[in-house]
Amino acid sequence: MTVDLDARVRDADADRWLASRFVADEQARADLIALYAFEAELMAIPARVTQPLLAEMRYTWWAEQMDGVFADTPRVGHPVLEALTAAVTRHGLPRAPFDALIEAHIDRVHGQPHDLDAFYVGPMQAAARILAGEGHDAAVSPAGRLRGLAQTGQGDQTQAARRQANAALKSLPARAFPAVAAAALIRADEPEPFKRLRLFWAVLRGRV
Repeated sequence: MTVDLDARVRDADADRWLASRFVADEQARADLIALYAFEAELMAIPARVTQPLLAEMRYTWWAEQMDGVFADTPRVGHPVLEALTAAVTRHGLPRAPFDALIEAHIDRVHGQPHDLDAFYVGPMQAAARILAGEGHDAAVSPAGRLRGLAQTGQGDQTQAARRQANAALKSLPARAFPAVAAAALIRADEPEPFKRLRLFWAVLRGRV
């Protein structure tokens, strides 16, 4: 049975799924969805197990699978790992952000301080690399931090962060903008039609 990763991401991460609709190239969009599906799998673990140690064991399993992903030999029959491996290989994605993301999740389930850049900046940089190749990490970083502030309820800091993000995004190629567009969505409870309009306006202007 074919697993619909696109539908999984739409259910798990509607904001970035909506932003991915602005990627015209079907292969690039599929690779973006593979990245987001991987993140969705990690995010879902604490809801599936109640004990931090059990959650850590699952994250450790994912960490071990990165060996296969970055050797272009994914676990056969695992749709997320297979799709992620294809994206990693096709775009030459670096491994460090993936390891950092898993480690941040482990810290989070144990109630320890965790690296928000690992949750928001690293994946956004990987997404931009999928869409536009290397060389855009610095342009993307402030938008990733803006997204992190919104997602962690630090809305009072978003105004200054938005100015910084937009200044950096001036150097980002238009084809990469869907990777950062979700940073324009500050309110989690905003109805989807308004989010679609906000994303359209953000992509049109190249600003979040």
